[in-house]
Amino acid sequence: MMKLPSRVKLVDVGPRDGLQNEKQPVPAEIKIGLVHRLQDAGLKDIEVTSFVSPKWVPQMADNAQVMAGIERRPDVRYSVLTPNMKGFEAAVLTRPDEISVFGAASQAFSQRNINCSIEESIERFAPVIEAAKAKGIYTRGAISCAVGCPYEGEIAPERVELVARLFRQIGVEHVVVCDTIGTGTPVKVQRAIEAALKYYELDKVSGHYHDTYGQAIGNTLASLEMGVWQYDTSSAGLGGCPYAKGATGNVATEDVVYMLHGMGIETGIDLDKLIDAGKYISDFLQRKPNSRASTAILNKRAG
Repeated sequence: MMKLPSRVKLVDVGPRDGLQNEKQPVPAEIKIGLVHRLQDAGLKDIEVTSFVSPKWVPQMADNAQVMAGIERRPDVRYSVLTPNMKGFEAAVLTRPDEISVFGAASQAFSQRNINCSIEESIERFAPVIEAAKAKGIYTRGAISCAVGCPYEGEIAPERVELVARLFRQIGVEHVVVCDTIGTGTPVKVQRAIEAALKYYELDKVSGHYHDTYGQAIGNTLASLEMGVWQYDTSSAGLGGCPYAKGATGNVATEDVVYMLHGMGIETGIDLDKLIDAGKYISDFLQRKPNSRASTAILNKRAG
């Protein structure tokens, strides 16, 4: 077992991954307000929006407006999702610091979502990655369904290895191992991480865990034990997956920060301000934050 990292970097994906499936429209000013509150809480990496067809993801139709409205800080990295060249060309006008693409470790998921094989899907990203590199924009590749798929069930680590190898071949700089539907358990997640590590060094691998079965904190701890020090989390536990029925949100940023701080691991994040950010967006959505730590601390404040 490796020594635990002394510091962890969290990428808050709430403004994009967290809000993309919300049925009620969230105005641009609310999204901008969330980004501002997250950076005020100490987040240095925020996934702001995605440049996809508004026909498929209407919630993200205000992408350029949101990017233009943010009061940027020089020490914060603002990332966007760009699944194709059309999306990249629109995104680049808004000056993102980083772009993300995604490929599934499940053939069935890939076919159902984008009507092509895993190999074909990643080949489509090659011009996007090339164009991003030419402009000095950092690139991340998310490996979705890395441990489980709504159509295929359990996913073999060899599939994760395949996607990591293909991402490496097209020049993706960093990979994110995603338990998209939250069926992963610690050992399964460790195997998926090991598969990604065959093509990427430890500093270029992140975890992204959904909490459908209540396993996300355990999966984060299991990854920490391997030395993984970068994770995607979502304020107030926002999010889900439109292709995975019943899949709850990403692990709440608040819960991960509470655990890390309790373990003496630095994050640079102010937990109280983070809870305020999660409450801000939850109040707008007219529901309570989907975070145990947030619920406990808000109850304590009220008491």
